[in-house]
Amino acid sequence: MTVRSLFSVSMIIRSAFGLRLDFSEGLNRLRTEARWRWLPVALAFYLLPDFLLAQIAPGTSASQPAEPASILPSPAVSAFTPNSVSAPPGYILSANDQVAVEVFGEDDLRTNGRLNPEGNLSVPLLGSIHLAGLTLTQAASKLTELYGRDYLVNPKVNVMLLGYAKRRFSMLGQVNRPGSYEMPESSPGGIDLLEAIAMAGGYTRIAAPERVTVRRHTAAGGDQIFKVNAKRFTKGSGGGFHVEPGDTITVGESIF
Repeated sequence: MTVRSLFSVSMIIRSAFGLRLDFSEGLNRLRTEARWRWLPVALAFYLLPDFLLAQIAPGTSASQPAEPASILPSPAVSAFTPNSVSAPPGYILSANDQVAVEVFGEDDLRTNGRLNPEGNLSVPLLGSIHLAGLTLTQAASKLTELYGRDYLVNPKVNVMLLGYAKRRFSMLGQVNRPGSYEMPESSPGGIDLLEAIAMAGGYTRIAAPERVTVRRHTAAGGDQIFKVNAKRFTKGSGGGFHVEPGDTITVGESIF
């Protein structure tokens, strides 16, 4: 029998015994009618409606479990993780290279950017710092020294290469497509002479592979000239010639 059914039955019995009156009046009536054998039952059903009402009252059911508090996931923590590129060992930074600078434990000092045409990078607190001509390790050491001098105690600085500058070389003379060419992404530090000639479409019909001239700018501001016999490389003799960014290559013309 459900709680509501018990409640209905008890109300019927209460009405039948005239127990809707107060408790003492009901007892007197029971005595008068000599129904003492029904007294325990009457008392039970007299009190039962109030008890059942408490059980079926909305919001008071003890058997109804409380809803668990919702647990919201904690937000993800973003991290500064720039995508670095793999630089060859001993790679020398130059103008327009893109780098990232990280100072361990100092998030406000993290930065990334391209070296300007003068080879400088704007660094928090330090200002414009010249990094061109240095390896990544040397650049990190330089920034470590500068930060430790006036701002931080035992700073740990890391410099990463994010992107290469546009590295170009020029092909002139007896090649099929003279012009300026960009170094391949896989070889930003330079390529082999024969690869450079192939990028320019190879030799013309009147080219003289043994008469190749390479002009290279030096750090002192002058030019260095190399006379190269590329025919030796074609035949497999010799170790080849390394073309660097900024080189100008001229393939001579055959005199016959």
